[in-house]
Amino acid sequence: MSQTPLPPATRTLLALTLAAAFGGFAATAVRDALHAPAAASPAAIAAPTAGALPGAVGGQPMPSLAPMLARVTPAVVSVHTKQVVRIRNPFANDPMFRRLFPNVPQERINESLGSGVIVDAANGYLLTNHHVIENADEVSVTLSDGRTLPAEFVGSDPDTDIAVMRIEADNLQALPLADSEALRVGDFVVAVGNPFGLSQTVTSGIVSAVGRSGIRGLGYQNFIQTDASINPGNSGGALVNLNGQLVGINTASFNPRGSMAGNIGLSFAIPTSLAREVMAQLVATGEVRRGTLGLDTQTVDARLAQALALGEARGAVVTRVYEGSAAAQAGIKRGDVILSANGQRIDDAAALRNFEGLQRVGSPITLEVRRDGKPLSLATMLREQPRSVDGASIDPRLAGATIAELPERLRQSGRVAGVWVEAVAAGSPAARSGLMANDVIVASSAGGFDDLPGFRAGFTQPPAQLVLRIMRGGRQGVLQMQ
Repeated sequence: MSQTPLPPATRTLLALTLAAAFGGFAATAVRDALHAPAAASPAAIAAPTAGALPGAVGGQPMPSLAPMLARVTPAVVSVHTKQVVRIRNPFANDPMFRRLFPNVPQERINESLGSGVIVDAANGYLLTNHHVIENADEVSVTLSDGRTLPAEFVGSDPDTDIAVMRIEADNLQALPLADSEALRVGDFVVAVGNPFGLSQTVTSGIVSAVGRSGIRGLGYQNFIQTDASINPGNSGGALVNLNGQLVGINTASFNPRGSMAGNIGLSFAIPTSLAREVMAQLVATGEVRRGTLGLDTQTVDARLAQALALGEARGAVVTRVYEGSAAAQAGIKRGDVILSANGQRIDDAAALRNFEGLQRVGSPITLEVRRDGKPLSLATMLREQPRSVDGASIDPRLAGATIAELPERLRQSGRVAGVWVEAVAAGSPAARSGLMANDVIVASSAGGFDDLPGFRAGFTQPPAQLVLRIMRGGRQGVLQMQ
């Protein structure tokens, strides 16, 4: 006797119900099973033969991620960090206090947890986030088989939030790196990590967006956005495709009430295309060298768009071109509007800066610009951007200070712009004038600036009096440099 097929509406409703119960990734298999020709009798379906798989639908086994995850989870590790922090005690140097309370600790140990991914089993290299191991005095990792091993720091890049560690152990298992550029919105992905210290936790979802940027406080950005839950402790863990290949390093989630308030389906991962490039530089040299066009820009707003006869208010208009820069070599001029770089749409000045920050020194760049209402295509090659310089090379009154680019995460926060005082030598002219390490110089009597090249350019004709406006501890003040 043949089975009467279910009406189409009933089949669709049942497919959707089962897909919701077992996860979106099961939808296709459920649909195929329900639409397959019915060859068995109702009795046969009611009483499956010996050896039939539990959870079968229409004689077909339900799909499962378990076989793939069995290959993935051995490559995902727990990252444990320890940091010795000096306790601020105003009475620590008081002899009477020390006699009365001799056992009061003068320091404490901060511990934190995160995740990491083994990507090179032969050499023991693993990827994690910079913010997971930042300022750590000691880092160890725990493998899925329970072994805990010390981890050696190889290098990290705060601006992309990538760090590379190394462990020595036998029988390590690594994840193969997929081509993250092939990811499409709607592709299924799985996040593996250790949220809240719960090791080997797996969540699934889809790719919600690719090439995501413009998120405050996260440095240079080219994120994969996913609705797979990424909670505190998942940072540094693996985002994999259904083939068990690494497509991204989980790094952040967004919630208007803060990350500890829970996941709302807005999670971000660093694509492997970027992580691979950063890792190669960190392993080779311990640092990341970035290129720069050597120009200043501002965002095209409605007023500028009208003045420049643009059809829409978008792009980055060039306000200054530095002598001898890649931009000067390309023939870029003040007033040009940059609309795309290597085919990537440039909507504002921040997008252009983000594009530059993700390119390697020597990368060929093609810029599509608008000049006097006419389109132009200009080609150049990025030149190295010094991350810090000796203050004495800028002006003798800054001798002893190391002036550096502002960390991109701080710049992207939107709270401050300028250059960062990385260090100040004791007894130096800069120190005697009151400049301190970690000050942010936000303005100078030498002229306006947005970054380190702009700050240096202001000293082409040094001012008679050098006055700096600085931000220190959230407050602003003025220093006159002697």
